[in-house]
Amino acid sequence: MGTGYSAGPASPSADPVRQQAVALDQLLADSGSSRAAVIKAVADVKKCDNLDEAASNLRDAAKQRNELVTRLRGLAVDKLPRHAELTSALTSAWKASASADQHYAAWAGQAHGKKGCPKGHARTTAEAQAGNRQSGVASAQKTKAAQLWNAIAQQYGLTQRQPTQL
Repeated sequence: MGTGYSAGPASPSADPVRQQAVALDQLLADSGSSRAAVIKAVADVKKCDNLDEAASNLRDAAKQRNELVTRLRGLAVDKLPRHAELTSALTSAWKASASADQHYAAWAGQAHGKKGCPKGHARTTAEAQAGNRQSGVASAQKTKAAQLWNAIAQQYGLTQRQPTQL
């Protein structure tokens, strides 16, 4: 009774929990899209290459991650198991990633300055260190979010994700 899988007008696709899971799955599919650009941009900053483009890509990635937080707030996920923990972990992860991206973009600006790139390598600055710290926070929160999401994804036949895909 009430499972949504019995004979009759109700079908599995009408399951409100599954509907919420599918909507969140679609958001998560967008979440990893800027990762490759961020990795390349940080690598470019380290070797003092394409600094303007790297900074621009990092600022764009930060904006995308903040948009994910906004979109997540607009999703109904209250029927998902451990939804409060999951949304908290995703929000923290994306905010920390956005912060890291902003710090790395500022680091690119510093590398552009006088004596910012001795021997072709960007100096480690407070901005670089702050970016690294925020990246660490993001990684920990993404690990937690991936574990919570994967339990839901497995139950509903949706895409399981590694922390690096969030």
